[in-house]
Amino acid sequence: MPFFNDLDLKDWKNIEVWTDSLWIIPQRDKTGKHNGFYHGNFIPQIPRQLILRYSKKGEVVFDPFVGSGTTAIEAEALGRHFIGIDIQPELILHCKNMVGKTDCFSEFVVGDSADSDTFDNIAEILLKKRKTKVQLAILHPPYADIIKFSEHKKDLSNCKTLDMFLEKFSQVIVNTIRILDKNRYLAIVIGDKYTNGQWVPLGFQCMNEALKNGLTLKSIIVKNMEGNRAKQNKEAIWRYRALTSDYYIFKHEYIFLFKKTDIRNANQRSKI
Repeated sequence: MPFFNDLDLKDWKNIEVWTDSLWIIPQRDKTGKHNGFYHGNFIPQIPRQLILRYSKKGEVVFDPFVGSGTTAIEAEALGRHFIGIDIQPELILHCKNMVGKTDCFSEFVVGDSADSDTFDNIAEILLKKRKTKVQLAILHPPYADIIKFSEHKKDLSNCKTLDMFLEKFSQVIVNTIRILDKNRYLAIVIGDKYTNGQWVPLGFQCMNEALKNGLTLKSIIVKNMEGNRAKQNKEAIWRYRALTSDYYIFKHEYIFLFKKTDIRNANQRSKI
Protein backbone atom coordinates (compact mmCIF):
# COMPACT_ATOMS: atom_id res chain seq x y z
CA MET A 1 0.00 0.00 0.00
CA PRO A 2 1.41 3.44 -0.93
CA PHE A 3 2.10 5.71 2.05
CA PHE A 4 -0.05 8.48 0.54
CA ASN A 5 -3.40 6.65 0.34
CA ASP A 6 -5.32 3.84 2.01
CA LEU A 7 -6.59 1.99 -1.04
CA ASP A 8 -7.03 -1.73 -0.50
CA LEU A 9 -4.88 -3.22 -3.25
CA LYS A 10 -5.97 -6.78 -2.52
CA ASP A 11 -8.76 -6.19 -5.04
CA TRP A 12 -6.87 -3.65 -7.13
CA LYS A 13 -8.62 -4.54 -10.40
CA ASN A 14 -11.95 -3.28 -9.05
CA ILE A 15 -10.78 -0.07 -7.37
CA GLU A 16 -12.72 2.86 -8.85
CA VAL A 17 -9.72 5.12 -9.17
CA TRP A 18 -8.66 6.36 -12.57
CA THR A 19 -5.04 5.81 -13.57
CA ASP A 20 -5.04 7.01 -17.18
CA SER A 21 -3.99 10.53 -18.22
CA LEU A 22 -7.19 11.13 -20.22
CA TRP A 23 -10.36 11.70 -18.21
CA ILE A 24 -13.59 11.51 -20.20
CA ILE A 25 -16.35 12.78 -17.92
CA PRO A 26 -19.73 13.06 -19.70
CA GLN A 27 -21.42 15.25 -17.10
CA ARG A 28 -21.06 16.85 -13.71
CA ASP A 29 -22.08 14.80 -10.67
CA LYS A 30 -25.12 16.51 -9.15
CA THR A 31 -25.77 14.07 -6.32
CA GLY A 32 -25.54 14.76 -2.60
CA LYS A 33 -24.73 18.34 -1.67
CA HIS A 34 -23.54 19.31 -5.16
CA ASN A 35 -25.90 21.68 -6.92
CA GLY A 36 -23.71 23.54 -9.42
CA PHE A 37 -25.19 26.93 -8.58
CA TYR A 38 -21.87 28.75 -8.87
CA HIS A 39 -20.52 29.76 -12.25
CA GLY A 40 -16.99 28.45 -12.62
CA ASN A 41 -17.11 25.59 -10.11
CA PHE A 42 -15.52 22.38 -11.25
CA ILE A 43 -16.96 18.92 -11.41
CA PRO A 44 -16.87 16.84 -8.19
CA GLN A 45 -15.35 13.82 -9.90
CA ILE A 46 -11.98 15.61 -10.12
CA PRO A 47 -11.41 16.27 -6.38
CA ARG A 48 -12.96 12.88 -5.59
CA GLN A 49 -10.37 11.06 -7.69
CA LEU A 50 -7.49 13.16 -6.36
CA ILE A 51 -8.55 12.75 -2.73
CA LEU A 52 -8.90 8.98 -3.05
CA ARG A 53 -5.56 8.61 -4.81
CA TYR A 54 -3.43 11.05 -2.83
CA SER A 55 -4.72 11.16 0.74
CA LYS A 56 -5.86 8.94 3.58
CA LYS A 57 -8.90 9.12 5.80
CA GLY A 58 -8.28 11.54 8.64
CA GLU A 59 -5.72 13.58 6.70
CA VAL A 60 -6.15 17.22 5.71
CA VAL A 61 -7.14 18.44 2.24
CA PHE A 62 -6.51 22.09 1.43
CA ASP A 63 -8.10 24.35 -1.18
CA PRO A 64 -7.01 28.02 -1.54
CA PHE A 65 -9.87 28.79 -3.98
CA VAL A 66 -12.89 27.32 -2.20
CA GLY A 67 -15.60 28.78 -4.45
CA SER A 68 -18.85 26.92 -3.88
CA GLY A 69 -17.13 24.19 -1.84
CA THR A 70 -16.87 21.32 -4.32
CA THR A 71 -13.62 20.02 -2.83
CA ALA A 72 -14.88 20.56 0.72
CA ILE A 73 -17.97 18.44 0.01
CA GLU A 74 -15.88 15.61 -1.41
CA ALA A 75 -13.38 15.74 1.46
CA GLU A 76 -16.20 15.49 3.99
CA ALA A 77 -17.85 12.60 2.13
CA LEU A 78 -14.55 10.69 1.95
CA GLY A 79 -13.63 11.15 5.61
CA ARG A 80 -10.94 13.79 5.25
CA HIS A 81 -10.48 17.01 7.17
CA PHE A 82 -10.63 20.17 5.10
CA ILE A 83 -9.29 23.72 5.20
CA GLY A 84 -10.16 26.27 2.54
CA ILE A 85 -9.77 29.94 1.65
CA ASP A 86 -11.83 32.25 -0.50
CA ILE A 87 -11.75 35.99 -0.99
CA GLN A 88 -15.57 36.23 -1.10
CA PRO A 89 -17.22 36.21 2.37
CA GLU A 90 -20.59 35.12 1.00
CA LEU A 91 -19.08 31.95 -0.44
CA ILE A 92 -17.34 31.14 2.84
CA LEU A 93 -20.66 31.58 4.66
CA HIS A 94 -22.36 29.28 2.14
CA CYS A 95 -19.72 26.60 2.69
CA LYS A 96 -19.89 26.87 6.47
CA ASN A 97 -23.63 26.32 6.33
CA MET A 98 -23.28 23.32 4.03
CA VAL A 99 -20.20 21.42 5.22
CA GLY A 100 -18.82 20.40 8.60
CA LYS A 101 -21.47 18.22 10.19
CA THR A 102 -19.29 15.10 10.54
CA ASP A 103 -16.45 13.93 12.78
CA CYS A 104 -13.96 15.43 10.32
CA PHE A 105 -13.40 19.17 10.73
CA SER A 106 -13.99 21.66 7.91
CA GLU A 107 -12.50 25.11 8.41
CA PHE A 108 -13.05 28.09 6.10
CA VAL A 109 -11.12 31.35 6.02
CA VAL A 110 -12.01 34.60 4.26
CA GLY A 111 -8.82 35.96 2.76
CA ASP A 112 -6.44 36.44 -0.12
CA SER A 113 -4.54 33.23 -0.87
CA ALA A 114 -1.68 35.27 -2.33
CA ASP A 115 -1.17 36.95 1.07
CA SER A 116 1.18 35.20 3.49
CA ASP A 117 -0.80 36.64 6.44
CA THR A 118 -3.77 34.51 5.39
CA PHE A 119 -1.59 31.44 5.75
CA ASP A 120 -0.60 32.51 9.24
CA ASN A 121 -4.28 31.97 10.04
CA ILE A 122 -4.15 28.54 8.39
CA ALA A 123 -1.11 27.62 10.49
CA GLU A 124 -2.99 28.62 13.64
CA ILE A 125 -5.97 26.46 12.62
CA LEU A 126 -3.68 23.48 12.04
CA LEU A 127 -2.08 24.02 15.45
CA LYS A 128 -5.46 24.15 17.19
CA LYS A 129 -6.47 20.94 15.43
CA ARG A 130 -3.20 19.31 16.52
CA LYS A 131 -2.02 19.08 12.94
CA THR A 132 1.23 20.36 11.51
CA LYS A 133 0.70 20.28 7.74
CA VAL A 134 -1.85 19.47 5.07
CA GLN A 135 -1.43 16.32 3.01
CA LEU A 136 -3.10 17.27 -0.27
CA ALA A 137 -3.68 20.65 -1.93
CA ILE A 138 -6.09 21.09 -4.82
CA LEU A 139 -5.94 24.44 -6.63
CA HIS A 140 -8.69 25.44 -9.05
CA PRO A 141 -7.96 29.12 -9.66
CA PRO A 142 -9.78 31.56 -11.94
CA TYR A 143 -8.69 31.13 -15.54
CA ALA A 144 -7.13 34.61 -15.49
CA ASP A 145 -9.79 37.14 -16.56
CA ILE A 146 -12.11 34.80 -18.51
CA ILE A 147 -14.77 35.06 -15.80
CA LYS A 148 -14.92 37.93 -13.32
CA PHE A 149 -15.89 36.42 -9.98
CA SER A 150 -16.08 39.49 -7.74
CA GLU A 151 -15.37 43.20 -7.45
CA HIS A 152 -12.54 42.59 -4.99
CA LYS A 153 -9.37 44.19 -6.32
CA LYS A 154 -7.23 41.30 -5.04
CA ASP A 155 -9.37 38.67 -6.77
CA LEU A 156 -7.13 36.89 -9.31
CA SER A 157 -9.86 37.22 -11.94
CA ASN A 158 -9.41 41.01 -11.74
CA CYS A 159 -5.71 41.03 -12.59
CA LYS A 160 -5.21 43.53 -15.40
CA THR A 161 -2.48 41.58 -17.19
CA LEU A 162 -1.48 37.96 -17.57
CA ASP A 163 1.88 38.70 -15.93
CA MET A 164 0.08 40.07 -12.87
CA PHE A 165 -2.10 36.96 -12.70
CA LEU A 166 0.88 34.61 -12.92
CA GLU A 167 2.79 36.59 -10.30
CA LYS A 168 -0.09 36.37 -7.82
CA PHE A 169 -0.78 32.73 -8.63
CA SER A 170 2.88 31.94 -8.05
CA GLN A 171 2.58 33.46 -4.58
CA VAL A 172 -0.42 31.22 -3.87
CA ILE A 173 1.76 28.24 -4.76
CA VAL A 174 4.56 29.48 -2.48
CA ASN A 175 2.11 29.92 0.40
CA THR A 176 0.60 26.48 -0.18
CA ILE A 177 4.00 24.77 -0.28
CA ARG A 178 4.63 26.29 3.15
CA ILE A 179 1.84 24.23 4.74
CA LEU A 180 2.14 21.09 2.57
CA ASP A 181 3.82 18.01 3.99
CA LYS A 182 7.04 16.89 2.33
CA ASN A 183 6.57 14.16 -0.29
CA ARG A 184 2.87 14.97 -0.58
CA TYR A 185 0.91 16.28 -3.53
CA LEU A 186 -0.44 19.47 -5.05
CA ALA A 187 -2.81 19.51 -8.01
CA ILE A 188 -3.62 22.45 -10.27
CA VAL A 189 -6.85 22.30 -12.28
CA ILE A 190 -6.72 24.89 -15.07
CA GLY A 191 -7.52 25.46 -18.73
CA ASP A 192 -6.26 27.76 -21.45
CA LYS A 193 -7.78 30.94 -22.88
CA TYR A 194 -8.31 32.42 -26.32
CA THR A 195 -8.02 36.16 -26.77
CA ASN A 196 -7.18 38.65 -29.51
CA GLY A 197 -7.11 35.93 -32.11
CA GLN A 198 -4.59 33.69 -30.35
CA TRP A 199 -4.50 30.69 -28.05
CA VAL A 200 -2.93 31.56 -24.69
CA PRO A 201 -1.42 28.45 -23.01
CA LEU A 202 -2.53 29.52 -19.54
CA GLY A 203 -2.43 25.99 -18.20
CA PHE A 204 1.21 25.43 -19.08
CA GLN A 205 2.15 28.87 -17.84
CA CYS A 206 0.65 28.01 -14.45
CA MET A 207 2.44 24.67 -14.56
CA ASN A 208 5.69 26.52 -15.12
CA GLU A 209 5.10 28.67 -12.03
CA ALA A 210 4.84 25.51 -9.95
CA LEU A 211 8.07 24.19 -11.44
CA LYS A 212 9.83 27.48 -10.72
CA ASN A 213 8.90 27.07 -7.07
CA GLY A 214 10.56 23.68 -6.79
CA LEU A 215 7.66 21.26 -7.17
CA THR A 216 8.21 18.03 -9.07
CA LEU A 217 5.80 17.37 -11.95
CA LYS A 218 4.33 13.87 -11.70
CA SER A 219 1.51 13.83 -14.24
CA ILE A 220 -0.38 15.91 -16.78
CA ILE A 221 -3.98 14.78 -17.05
CA VAL A 222 -6.21 16.00 -19.87
CA LYS A 223 -9.90 16.27 -19.00
CA ASN A 224 -12.64 16.77 -21.54
CA MET A 225 -15.04 19.70 -21.17
CA GLU A 226 -18.37 18.13 -22.03
CA GLY A 227 -21.25 19.97 -20.44
CA ASN A 228 -19.38 23.28 -20.25
CA ARG A 229 -22.00 25.79 -19.18
CA ALA A 230 -20.99 28.41 -21.72
CA LYS A 231 -21.34 25.92 -24.57
CA GLN A 232 -24.43 24.00 -23.49
CA ASN A 233 -26.93 23.60 -26.34
CA LYS A 234 -24.65 25.68 -28.57
CA GLU A 235 -22.53 22.92 -30.11
CA ALA A 236 -23.74 23.64 -33.65
CA ILE A 237 -23.03 27.36 -33.33
CA TRP A 238 -19.52 26.75 -32.03
CA ARG A 239 -18.84 24.26 -34.82
CA TYR A 240 -20.02 26.77 -37.44
CA ARG A 241 -17.83 29.48 -35.92
CA ALA A 242 -14.82 27.16 -35.99
CA LEU A 243 -15.43 26.20 -39.62
CA THR A 244 -15.65 29.85 -40.65
CA SER A 245 -12.49 30.75 -38.76
CA ASP A 246 -9.04 29.26 -38.10
CA TYR A 247 -9.30 27.88 -34.57
CA TYR A 248 -10.37 24.67 -32.84
CA ILE A 249 -13.07 24.52 -30.18
CA PHE A 250 -11.88 24.20 -26.58
CA LYS A 251 -12.73 20.66 -25.46
CA HIS A 252 -10.20 20.07 -22.71
CA GLU A 253 -8.49 21.42 -19.63
CA TYR A 254 -5.60 20.16 -17.53
CA ILE A 255 -4.91 18.63 -14.16
CA PHE A 256 -1.24 19.09 -13.29
CA LEU A 257 -0.06 16.88 -10.45
CA PHE A 258 3.02 17.87 -8.47
CA LYS A 259 4.97 16.41 -5.56
CA LYS A 260 6.70 18.43 -2.89
CA THR A 261 10.20 17.02 -2.70
CA ASP A 262 13.45 18.93 -2.08
CA ILE A 263 12.53 22.63 -2.15
CA ARG A 264 16.25 23.47 -2.11
CA ASN A 265 16.13 22.89 -5.86
CA ALA A 266 13.69 25.80 -6.28
CA ASN A 267 16.36 28.37 -7.12
CA GLN A 268 17.79 26.17 -9.81
CA ARG A 269 14.38 25.42 -11.31
CA SER A 270 13.43 29.10 -11.29
CA LYS A 271 15.62 29.43 -14.35
CA ILE A 272 13.24 27.26 -16.39
